[in-house]
Amino acid sequence: MKIKATLERIPGGMMVVPLLLAATINSLAPDLLRIGNFTQALFVDGASTLIALFLLCTGAQINFRNVGVSLGKGATLLATKWLVGAIVGLLAFMLMDENGLWMGLAPIAIIAAMTNSNGGLYVALVGQYGDKTDRAAYSLLALNDGPFFTMVALAIFGAMGFVDGMFSFVSFVSVLLPIIVGMILGNLDEEMRKFLDKGSSMLIPFFAFALGMGIDFGSIIEGGLAGIVLGLLTVFVTGTAGYFVFKAFKWNPIAGAAEGSTAGNAVATPAAIAAASTAFAANVELATIQVAASVVTTAILLPFYIGFLVKRLEKKGVKIPDDYIIEES
Repeated sequence: MKIKATLERIPGGMMVVPLLLAATINSLAPDLLRIGNFTQALFVDGASTLIALFLLCTGAQINFRNVGVSLGKGATLLATKWLVGAIVGLLAFMLMDENGLWMGLAPIAIIAAMTNSNGGLYVALVGQYGDKTDRAAYSLLALNDGPFFTMVALAIFGAMGFVDGMFSFVSFVSVLLPIIVGMILGNLDEEMRKFLDKGSSMLIPFFAFALGMGIDFGSIIEGGLAGIVLGLLTVFVTGTAGYFVFKAFKWNPIAGAAEGSTAGNAVATPAAIAAASTAFAANVELATIQVAASVVTTAILLPFYIGFLVKRLEKKGVKIPDDYIIEES
């Protein structure tokens, strides 16, 4: 049985198939794998650990002479994601009705969903379609986890004052450290770099499955059509913006599009903002449901959108990621 070959024929198959399989299990029988010990540790709770190990293996493939490229890509993605999400959110604030909604969407949900991204999904996608500099860019992308950049957008809009304490330098370092450890090991020992290179691809289906165990298809139904629309906006607006920005810089545009998702932790953002300002309390429950629907929608849709973009480039004679791999000097 050629499982690997079959998965590779599916766009993003190494990531999307395990993720959807796990999401199906979690939606229909959520307690099936939550039985404790090694089973739950690997298949349910292991996403963070497996992603951390993936980042360490990826870090080992980075030559110190090219680290600036990774930081540049990370900063560009971070800025693009935030700017596009903030602009759409501002438009929603300007056009919202008397109920504080725009097209049925809470503006705070738009900003929370579109300025935040699923780092695990990004890592999985660039693990298949990107190079080592694309993967290492994740160290900066972790900054958009949580409500910090949503708060910044709201402060700029004048909707609320700037809220302190939403950004933790320690949290940023904790994401960056596995990559740094990998970089040190890989640059000190070429054999260690080759040894750790195997983990860069082998770990993808395993942490994708663990990510899927955090997805419940019921969130789409509960969030309704508006939540699905929010997911579509996130994928096609922020993802497409990242695609063209990276293409303009002559970087792999697929890595730019891989940011078009909403992270699970964005679900908590509306409540965090409502706690900081009662002005947003009225729609906090609706916003939370809509963000949750966006999380599920983007997790399912983005890999297929990426697969479409890859096929589109290949028809033009562009090989992904070969034509965009940055050679070490």
